[in-house]
Amino acid sequence: MSKQIYISVINDLVTDNRVHKVCLTLQKMGFDVTLVGRKLPDSHPIENRSYSTKRMKLIFTKGPAFYIEFNIRLLFLLLFSKADVLLSNDLDTLLANYIASELRNKPLVYDSHEYFTELPELVDRPKVRKTWEQLEKKILPNIKYAYTVCESIANIYRQTYGTPFRVVRNLPLLDSKATIPDDVKLKFGNKKIILYQGALNVGRGLECAIQAMQHIENTQLVIAGDGDIREKLQSLAQTLKLNEKVSFLGKIPLEKMKFITAQADLGLSIEEDMGLNYRFALPNKLFDYIQQEVPGMVSNLPEMKQIVEQYQIGMILEKHDPQVMATQFEQALNNSELRAQWKTNLKNASKELCWENEGKVVQDIFQPLI
Repeated sequence: MSKQIYISVINDLVTDNRVHKVCLTLQKMGFDVTLVGRKLPDSHPIENRSYSTKRMKLIFTKGPAFYIEFNIRLLFLLLFSKADVLLSNDLDTLLANYIASELRNKPLVYDSHEYFTELPELVDRPKVRKTWEQLEKKILPNIKYAYTVCESIANIYRQTYGTPFRVVRNLPLLDSKATIPDDVKLKFGNKKIILYQGALNVGRGLECAIQAMQHIENTQLVIAGDGDIREKLQSLAQTLKLNEKVSFLGKIPLEKMKFITAQADLGLSIEEDMGLNYRFALPNKLFDYIQQEVPGMVSNLPEMKQIVEQYQIGMILEKHDPQVMATQFEQALNNSELRAQWKTNLKNASKELCWENEGKVVQDIFQPLI
């Protein structure tokens, strides 16, 4: 009989590619997988999943009450589930998972998608940040199985808590470059397309990217995703009279996002250096661009810079300044010799930087638990 694993994440499941790939890997290993998240008023339906999903509809949607309600609901779900193994994604699901694992004597695995206590949203909120830090200090030293997204963050956790963190990067599945369906074709004429995909949160460099569009022609900035600053970004584009140069697509389901990515001429991962979480960021969008053979422009931050320079597949942003950014956009989009070199390198990088290789680390972590 297959062992049941309950995987918890605080988002609404539709757009979380990392968690989806982990679910598929664990299912392939023989686990009976159930993925638990939350349901928002604007949540898309979950389609084409080969594993079970549960989404909790909560009373609160933000603030302390939201996190408390989510973890209480999650705790009771886990306590009365048939789970043999628990997998917690990020610090905001860890408390409920840890209590359930202790009370039921079930193994717990922790996947830290980022350096949570160094999130830009927490850097200037010392009381809230301290609460999360205290939770981390109480639980992480007791975790036996853990992994995170890059070596820099893994080293911090190892040194701080003595927890044996492994590294599982946010690499995509190998893609066969299927034909783009009509309903996701981007129709901007002959314009070059600059794409940002992912969360619309503080510190993603998006304000600067929008401002840069004032200084560049025959180009469309496409922003695919949602988040806390979506309305602020839309307002900025409207104020600068850039509505015809900047498009907001909103949330795109996983099944369709790769087709959007494939149509881009340049992909952005331009996080600002706002705390250690962003300094050591290695976002899945960078690897999604690589898999679709789209050159990337990334911030001058160590983990992202190392990938782009090692594989020679894009450009390092010199400065978060609209004029500087626009000049580099022009170079990245129009230097045919450079783009030809990037395209050749991207074909090789896409074969190496894929989940089929990275997922073996996940298998190694979970093998003792099956």
